[in-house]
Amino acid sequence: MIKDITIGQYFASDSIIHKLDPRVKVVFVFLYIIAIFLVSKLWIYAPILAFLIIIIKISKITPKYVFKGIKPLMPIIILTFLLNIFMTPGEVVLKIGVFNITKSGINLGLFMACRLIFLVIGTSLLTLTTSPIELTDAMEKIMNPLSKIGFPAHQFAMMMTIALRFIPTLFEETDKIMKAQMARGADFESGNIIKRAKNLVPLLVPLFINALKIAGELAVAMEARCYRGGEGRTRLNELEYNNKDYIAYIIILVLFVLIVISRIL
Repeated sequence: MIKDITIGQYFASDSIIHKLDPRVKVVFVFLYIIAIFLVSKLWIYAPILAFLIIIIKISKITPKYVFKGIKPLMPIIILTFLLNIFMTPGEVVLKIGVFNITKSGINLGLFMACRLIFLVIGTSLLTLTTSPIELTDAMEKIMNPLSKIGFPAHQFAMMMTIALRFIPTLFEETDKIMKAQMARGADFESGNIIKRAKNLVPLLVPLFINALKIAGELAVAMEARCYRGGEGRTRLNELEYNNKDYIAYIIILVLFVLIVISRIL
């Protein structure tokens, strides 16, 4: 399950999506997240899914590789769905003991489940098609106007990118520790959810130590390369928009406006 995490991983390719300016992709994900929460009808998620599939096809990423990122979150998605169908008041359609399943609860549960699924897919596409360096430069460029009021745009962008980049690294470390402890007789598979959660506690100490070690090595590597923050920093490749980026912006804005209109109507 740990290997199914796709957020933070980069899939190298020469597709049109990969070649787009990273600022376009960051803006797309920002508007995309807003849009999936503005959707007021379940059927609207169908054209959004079709649009995502087209992007996945163009980006030359295996659809199975993208959608497998949902697998680790299935317990959270199912729990969210169940909490909504049992806790939302409204017209009762089914009674199970002391719990009532309402029509409004089913509707809200489906909405929340779809939002979580689409949120994972969209954010995964950003990191899969954008390298960490490009993502840092894009976020810094977008937030650069805020630096005039003292906001540390470069430092914030670097911090966010490093955090995303090391998500898969930490999961790999977790997988290694689990395998090492399983070889010594640890059991992470049997028992109920509470027992499994307790069995995971011994993983926290070595994982925390390894995370600090990785952070220390990264800091030393950055200092060895004379990294001193964003002030006076130059770039090998400056970000520049081209015609494909402007077309992508138009498509993104049109889709966003259509979703907003569907919400109003």
